[in-house]
Amino acid sequence: MRVMVMVKATNDSEAGVMPSEALLTAMGRYNEELVKAGVLLAGEGLKPSAKGKRVRFAGERRTVIDGPFTEAKELVAGFWLWQVKSVEEAVEWLKRCPNPMPGDSEVEIRPVFEMEDFAGLAPERLAQEQRPRDRSDATAATAATAKP
Repeated sequence: MRVMVMVKATNDSEAGVMPSEALLTAMGRYNEELVKAGVLLAGEGLKPSAKGKRVRFAGERRTVIDGPFTEAKELVAGFWLWQVKSVEEAVEWLKRCPNPMPGDSEVEIRPVFEMEDFAGLAPERLAQEQRPRDRSDATAATAATAKP
């Protein structure tokens, strides 16, 4: 199963405070462990919400909202996408993680929908859902084998 592991923002991350060299080193070692174990599929830090935008959908209308956004604790400062056997395994991996922020922090784990979760859909709808995933996988594979 895949899980999205979301590092919640803090006032410091929203202010653009960069992690210390020690934290970057510790997180680098941790990410290497995840890679060696075959757990890490993707992961990145995100710039503060002041650099972002939101698009609100209301029927046919689209409204663009410029950051920054309030309530740092409700924002995401970074993420990992992990391949694990269970949410419990993800929790065990996360317990080994260095604190991703100076001071108190919170990290959320959420399962990702997989194709088998849509087993009740009509075959043509399943095929429609699968096509973008196949194309994305093919693009990622091509990029991984491309020479710089």
